[in-house]
Amino acid sequence: MAYHKHMDRYERILTLHRILKSARYPVPLAKILDELGCSRATAYRDIAFLRDALGAPIDSEGDEAAFRYNADEAERFELPGLWLTSEELQALLALNELVGRTGPGFLATTLAPFRARIDRLLSNQTDGQSFPIERIRVIGSGTRRVDEATFRHVAGAVLGRKRLKFDYRARSTNEATSRTVSPQRLTHYRDNWYLDAWDHGRDALRSFALDRIGRASVLDATAEDHGEAELNAHLASSYGIFSGAPKATATIRFSAHAARWVADEHWHSQQQGTRLPDGRYELKVPYSNSRELLMDVLRYGADAEVVAPVSLREEMKIMLQLALGAYK
Repeated sequence: MAYHKHMDRYERILTLHRILKSARYPVPLAKILDELGCSRATAYRDIAFLRDALGAPIDSEGDEAAFRYNADEAERFELPGLWLTSEELQALLALNELVGRTGPGFLATTLAPFRARIDRLLSNQTDGQSFPIERIRVIGSGTRRVDEATFRHVAGAVLGRKRLKFDYRARSTNEATSRTVSPQRLTHYRDNWYLDAWDHGRDALRSFALDRIGRASVLDATAEDHGEAELNAHLASSYGIFSGAPKATATIRFSAHAARWVADEHWHSQQQGTRLPDGRYELKVPYSNSRELLMDVLRYGADAEVVAPVSLREEMKIMLQLALGAYK
């Protein structure tokens, strides 16, 4: 007895595409059923899906008993990039749901047209089965509110490679300034959105918090491109987002208890971690702006000690003394 491995929808569509693309004459339905190892109804459903959802140039002959790709278009047609396994589609749908739940609702609005297409592809492929997305939870921590129009303008300028003009009020100084920039990247970091850009007024790369951007407008001028290596050298070479080139490498020692967590944490791409003989854990990370690094070390309280450099150790000591002063 001939045994057919049970193919999932994905494998059947790929096989069907291969048969029809390589066929020089119309392929009889009986041959298709034999190759796919499926029922007549399933084969017709797959053929319709390949033609309607994926845009294949399928011609049928003789009362739909034989199929082929249109001779003029067969050479050109390939399965589109968004032809995914059912697991990949589920992941995409879950991602779509999650994006809608991670604070800013505008992303869900922006993705709505894709959502409908993904839903259609998914239900076509899984015979209408739905997935309990509510069983996945994403809880933001310290998510700041971003204006929908600002997000749209900034994202549009980043993807459209156009310059951007906006008012900016940095948290550190609280002073309002007007900026004209060449957007480089949109970064989602610790539950908040940032724009990495070349600031034309200051002739330097800068990161801007989207929630501090006001009156954003996209200009006609083309954005100046800066290479990935240059962006990373300035924006990702040191600890934290407001980094710049590293000034020094911090050495932090964690207690044996805290080591269970810290040893598995990613602090920086260039970090070096060592387990000490007494069970403690020593972490070395390059840094430029000390504040963000010290705030993260503070999370560990008495379980962490800044060992070097001396200047960073002193800065931590002063922060702790000032904090203690508030309780006097």
